[in-house]
Amino acid sequence: MEGKITEAGFGDLTSFTEMPRISSLALSPDGTRLVTVVATLSPDGKTWQGALWEVDPAGERPARRLTRGAKGESAPAFTPDGALLFVSARPDQEAKPADGKAAKDKAALWLLPPVGEARELYRPAGGVSEFVVARQAGTVLLAAGAHPTVEFGEQDEEHRKAREDAGVTAILHESYPIRYWDSDLGPSFPRLLATTAPVDVDSGRIDQAGGLVDLMPNAAARLEDSPAISPDGRWVVHAENVAVSPSYGHRVRLRLKSADGATDRVLADQEGHSFLQPAFLPDSSGVIAVRAFDSTMDSPWINTLVRIDLESGAVEELAADFTEEPDHPVVSPTGDAVYFTSSHRGHQPIWKLDLASGAVVKLTASGAYTDVRVSPDGASVYALRNAVDQPPRPVRLSASGVDQQAVPLPAPGAVESLPGTLTEIDTVVEDGRTVRAWLVLPAGASAEQPAPLLLWVHGGPVMSWSGWSWRWNPWLMAARGYAVLLPDPALSTGYGHDFVRAGWASWGAKPYTDLMSITDVAVRRDDIDDSRTAAMGGSFGGYMANWIATQTDRFKAIVTHASLWHLDAFTGSTDDSYYWIREMGDPLRQQEQVRANSPHLRVADIKTPMLVIHGDKDYRVPIGEGQRLYFDLVRHGVPAKFLYYPNENHWILTPGNAKIWYETIFAFLAEHVLGEPWQRPELL
Repeated sequence: MEGKITEAGFGDLTSFTEMPRISSLALSPDGTRLVTVVATLSPDGKTWQGALWEVDPAGERPARRLTRGAKGESAPAFTPDGALLFVSARPDQEAKPADGKAAKDKAALWLLPPVGEARELYRPAGGVSEFVVARQAGTVLLAAGAHPTVEFGEQDEEHRKAREDAGVTAILHESYPIRYWDSDLGPSFPRLLATTAPVDVDSGRIDQAGGLVDLMPNAAARLEDSPAISPDGRWVVHAENVAVSPSYGHRVRLRLKSADGATDRVLADQEGHSFLQPAFLPDSSGVIAVRAFDSTMDSPWINTLVRIDLESGAVEELAADFTEEPDHPVVSPTGDAVYFTSSHRGHQPIWKLDLASGAVVKLTASGAYTDVRVSPDGASVYALRNAVDQPPRPVRLSASGVDQQAVPLPAPGAVESLPGTLTEIDTVVEDGRTVRAWLVLPAGASAEQPAPLLLWVHGGPVMSWSGWSWRWNPWLMAARGYAVLLPDPALSTGYGHDFVRAGWASWGAKPYTDLMSITDVAVRRDDIDDSRTAAMGGSFGGYMANWIATQTDRFKAIVTHASLWHLDAFTGSTDDSYYWIREMGDPLRQQEQVRANSPHLRVADIKTPMLVIHGDKDYRVPIGEGQRLYFDLVRHGVPAKFLYYPNENHWILTPGNAKIWYETIFAFLAEHVLGEPWQRPELL
């Protein structure tokens, strides 16, 4: 039942796609129940489908499945009386045939009592996109879309129907941005809706007419971050954009609203900074948030933790000497500590900040942690732990420990064996920084049988190789005999602010030389074959793959996925152009900066065969980048192939397309690195 994963599963792509995938974690108010989402392959094999599973916090009982909806379930959260709320688009068997026609395929809010069947609570015409529960009061704050010119509810449903009947899909934009990730913004925008009564085991359906307060009746922008509701249910805090200038874009401030809609004011707003990820203190007197120094051409963004008083709006900086980027703060139910995560030398630990003393300690020794949850008494911490060699799984930690090895809890999807081993290498580069990398070695690699090497460059770029990836999984390559190098060059997180600054606004400089330096270290090993190497990357990693192709012919093949190519064109076509301009500059005013970093100007220097991969629904790095890259390669006589996905975004997410992604890469590398004949994947 627990779906153990062994090394044999990495040698077969069908077995790999069938591996259980865990996400999300919810802890009941009394601390006795943990619930997670386990995604498995749907019966038709065309998607991964989430189901809710209960995990024993004590680690004594096996995990058990709670739901089996045909549309899947996600986003579990408990009410104060122990009912479990979740989001699902599955049909409501109790609804009358005429009920909810406009919303029948939209995501709804559901309730699963401790004993009994799940029932639907609320299905608006625009669907429920997210929700949070007031820990003590049991009221719910949810986000659901509606057109900005009409009232939420019946008017919105009529407006949707009128557009559909008239065949209108057009969207009029009067502000920027107009897209996000893989979706158009508008004509519907999210409203925040607060329930007027607690949602509990015995509550019926939420009354759209009288059971909800619309806190954003004129919303005409996407939510910048997940909102927060105070434990007592009285207050709501959410992030919103505030315009700064036509060239700079916006910053993000926090707004405070009463759940009854009577109070609405700015809580925190500071020039040159943005406020995100608010989390209420247990007594509802204030919030802990992340304050980010907004990036400029001279400096990357820098995160700090702050405490904001609800009454006065006073902002107090916390852990000022912390040298990494604090993220996702969680306040202990006892109010004495804040837990957060950050990158740190190839890991993503949980840190504990003591609010009384200001002391910060690292709770975890290794791995990357998400979904941190703290027990009601503040003694235990639960989270999902993953690592380069282990997919996410629920774990338990002591809240008072330091550099702990987490206790794994029984759940599906644990890895029992891998087709290779994991080690680390590093090197000191010219400016004195130490550049480190994970190195995956296939089983059997030795001086007698050295392995071909794949250099994989991470995306971001302000991130690091610190955890498991289903989309870029090095163990699939190890199962086929490759060693995989996962380096953290300049711009990577986990090594201090100066390490990011070293590559800021100069992607083609130190990030490139760092990658070549650490690759030099890898190929000097006697278990690596330096005559058979390739480079790969996606997003920023794809940019670096392109840049590498213009700078050296040391690699036998290069794979570039969702990559930046023509930086001037990219500046105005990406979904967040302001962020990009703040780093690289305006192409009209900082032409030399853009030209110095744009690989398209150096296409004539490329000699290495390249595989270009891109999805048409990629709005972060629009499809034009991939199209222009492929055309430039073809017209310059570079051996190239273009793997194009009409319906995928920045990531390749559906099972069939993911398998084709790997199969095409395997075949391309086999041809150019291993010297085997090209074998076109069967379904292409």
